[in-house]
Amino acid sequence: MSEMFFSEQTEQSAVKAALVAKYFPAYMRVIASAQMRYGGDRIAYIDLFSGPGRYEDGSQSTPVKIIEQAIDDAEMRKRLVAIFNDKDEKNVQSLQTTLNALPNYGTLKYPPQIHHGEVGEEIVKRFESMKLVPTLFFVDPWGYKGMTLRLINSVLKDWGCDCFFFFNYNRINMGIVNDAVEKHMDALFGVDRANSLRAKFADKSLSPFEREAFIVEEMCLALKEMGGKFVLPFRFHNDKGTRITHHLFFVTKNFMGYKIMKQIMYDHSSGKSEGIVNFEYNPADVRQPLLFEFLRPVEDLGPMMLDHFAGQTLDIEEIYEKHSVGRPFVLKHYREILCALEQNGDVTMSRPCPPRKKGTLAPDVKVTFPPK
Repeated sequence: MSEMFFSEQTEQSAVKAALVAKYFPAYMRVIASAQMRYGGDRIAYIDLFSGPGRYEDGSQSTPVKIIEQAIDDAEMRKRLVAIFNDKDEKNVQSLQTTLNALPNYGTLKYPPQIHHGEVGEEIVKRFESMKLVPTLFFVDPWGYKGMTLRLINSVLKDWGCDCFFFFNYNRINMGIVNDAVEKHMDALFGVDRANSLRAKFADKSLSPFEREAFIVEEMCLALKEMGGKFVLPFRFHNDKGTRITHHLFFVTKNFMGYKIMKQIMYDHSSGKSEGIVNFEYNPADVRQPLLFEFLRPVEDLGPMMLDHFAGQTLDIEEIYEKHSVGRPFVLKHYREILCALEQNGDVTMSRPCPPRKKGTLAPDVKVTFPPK
């Protein structure tokens, strides 16, 4: 089955690779800047389910994209420590061969480490016992075996560590009520949350959309409980757009990483329409409050800010950091709505328009919200 999976790169796989590959250099710049001030000279990228170097159609896999970026950047070349693993020996050989053939591969200070083995308890215990350098951790298993909350937390626990993991929704949706894989579901969600999902799914009247919303909500909450302060889910449909197949979760403890990734997800989303931003996020209602907030239309943003910031004076970055977490809006939405509020006389600004160019909002402009 894995041979079929890697025979060609689907559009969904290309989007997934693009999300990770676009976040990686931005992440590197933020961490490298901090290390220049406070110390540190290494940044890691770890992929324990790496796959081959290329798909059979010639498309590059995500590990190859990451290493190419590192070769092309002077800071990355001297800082990156890459660790790849796959349980399929053919994939390991393919990845090594592809990397060896990259131009200037030998200029990397730390040659990538490529391992062959099953992901399980031993790797989790090793990471749990180590203090990791800042690490971008990518977990993309074929199904769910080996993917656990403990594995994610074993990396996320340390400073500067962010995580992506690809969540096979179809298989997990079936696995929740399958006694044969109960231990895998317990390890993925935690026992209490897995049991909560099983109890909910006893209601046979739940629609597929409701089941999806409950699963993603519980996964987001589980990640937050273990210290993943900021969580972003991104939804993938099948080729015909008729069925949800996967979710990509991004987890970080730092708002800067959240801000960067939200913009990247927004740029790659096909779920944008007039007045609504959903990033192809999950359908939800008030029974899933975390996801419900992600379905807010842009028209809600003005009244929400007027209520939330009543009587306060803040700049655009403060407003964005204090209000955007858990909501689908990106920075440009805040800028556009604040300018519209100013034109309507609902807020005042320290440098009004004109002379400020219409529709723009510089970082130093202070916005004052009226009291309630």
